[in-house]
Amino acid sequence: MAHQEDHRSHRIGWLRAAVLGANDGIVSIASLIIGVAAAHTSREDILLAGIAGLVAGAMSMAAGEYVSVSSQADTEEADIALEQRHLQEDHEFEFQELAEIYIKRGIQPELAKQVAMQLMAHDALDAHLKDELGIYERITAKPIQAAFTSATMFTLGAAMPLIATFIASTAQIIPIVASFSLFSLAMLGTLAAYLGGANIWKGAIRVTFWGTLAMGLTATAGKLFGIAA
Repeated sequence: MAHQEDHRSHRIGWLRAAVLGANDGIVSIASLIIGVAAAHTSREDILLAGIAGLVAGAMSMAAGEYVSVSSQADTEEADIALEQRHLQEDHEFEFQELAEIYIKRGIQPELAKQVAMQLMAHDALDAHLKDELGIYERITAKPIQAAFTSATMFTLGAAMPLIATFIASTAQIIPIVASFSLFSLAMLGTLAAYLGGANIWKGAIRVTFWGTLAMGLTATAGKLFGIAA
């Protein structure tokens, strides 16, 4: 029976954006709701702040991801164009450069030259992009995918504390939103770690820790600067 390896690096692009979006949605909206509630604000104002935060946050995440990943894509395209020019202007130097990369990895010099020669004969640009620059098609920058994934996951994440706010009584908004959000963060960290093949306990603990810190600080700010109704 053939041995099959289940690598997960092809998930890096969308998984990073998904985890970032969901985590930011839960933490920012839960913190916003808790901070506003700690200032003794009315239930209607708390919900309004949460919904406004969801809309603004989702758009901000989409724009931020698109701009940042587009910058990465622009850099990759510039490197590709530069490498194409180098191959046209000095093919021999590029051959020696690729062979040297393989030698540094532990391949014998003669064999390294043979490998470099065969790979460049097959697809010189692809060989240099992968082995010299580390640009792979499966993990290359995808701005639209990152923007859509991040905004969608932010909305789903932000829905968690909003749902908790809807079902909680005014007096119980802070403990219920905090508990519900921390549970959601723990589940998110566990799922992200599982999909990435990492330690699920570590994944759950780190997102829960930062979520707790964010909610605690915003609750303190709400109490310090809030005006009692």
